[in-house]
Amino acid sequence: MFENKERTEIEKLGEFGLIKHLTQNFSIEQTSTNKGVGDDAAVLDFAKEKTLISTDMLLEGIHFDLAYTPFKHLGYKAIQVNLSDLYAMNGIASQVTVSIGLSSRFPLETVEELYEGIQLACKKFGVDLVGGDTSASKQGLVISVTSIGHANEKDICYRDGAQEGDLICVSGDLGAAYVGLQLLEREKKIYLENPNIQPDLEGKDYIIERQLKPEARKDVVEFLKSIKVKPSAMIDVSDGLASEIKHICEQSKKGCHIYEEKIPIDPMTYDTAREFGLDPTVCALSGGEDYELLFTIKQADYDKVKDSPDISVIGHITDSPSGCQLITKSGNQHEIKAQGWNAFKA
Repeated sequence: MFENKERTEIEKLGEFGLIKHLTQNFSIEQTSTNKGVGDDAAVLDFAKEKTLISTDMLLEGIHFDLAYTPFKHLGYKAIQVNLSDLYAMNGIASQVTVSIGLSSRFPLETVEELYEGIQLACKKFGVDLVGGDTSASKQGLVISVTSIGHANEKDICYRDGAQEGDLICVSGDLGAAYVGLQLLEREKKIYLENPNIQPDLEGKDYIIERQLKPEARKDVVEFLKSIKVKPSAMIDVSDGLASEIKHICEQSKKGCHIYEEKIPIDPMTYDTAREFGLDPTVCALSGGEDYELLFTIKQADYDKVKDSPDISVIGHITDSPSGCQLITKSGNQHEIKAQGWNAFKA
């Protein structure tokens, strides 16, 4: 994508030169993109469909650690975590804008690597980069992504549509991203104490990738449409299963029963969590950053999803007075408490 190999100071290009340099190889894939990067504003045309918009900001030292996060992975992740919000609305993602704040310690080559990851994600998910901004930053690297998409009004899924008796489903498996983060943090600590010791990540590829390069579940949205199942409520698992099911229940004014034995946890996640002295179920409930889809469906749709290897039915919606309850493997009942990511928690 980029040919220069020497360290190039960004100030040599200037703001508009930098934007042109970073975006010149991005192609237009969506028919809804009339005008992308290169003018004062993008021009989009979604005809009669509803427009979906979501924005996420990633801050160095808060949302990512450059000690173990490759820039290409970071660029990829920045796009897909934002697209995940549109898929959680049962929508189609079609465009993104990317704004970055850079300190002087980052040369052009580093930013190129970031944009290689951004371009890879755009191609993977079929979205167009249509704008953004660049700025100097005194606080490290800042990335802000806005995703734009569309859906027919009848197809949009909100968080408030769950009904008593609905089945609670989740895609993929949970807890891997959090356990992968614990592994990376451990190896960082060891390295800082002794730089001569190389990181020991052998055999842990899956949980490392789930943290550094998660995948938004566009495929699940497409699968549900193919079998003619519209979720009654849906959300993506960014802050942990516990937080997300409580969002659905609170906005739907309902309760739930989640069965511990039904929560999908990958064997590597389970074993590594135990190595760290962690409860794998707690990692799934409160870890976050899995970017799987949590959704509710009518009981009549059970036969349509039951044979899918990538969808697990983990519980059901109850009346509001019942609250949100976890039924443990031993049959005990505990209130589900949201202990996942809190952006403003000290």
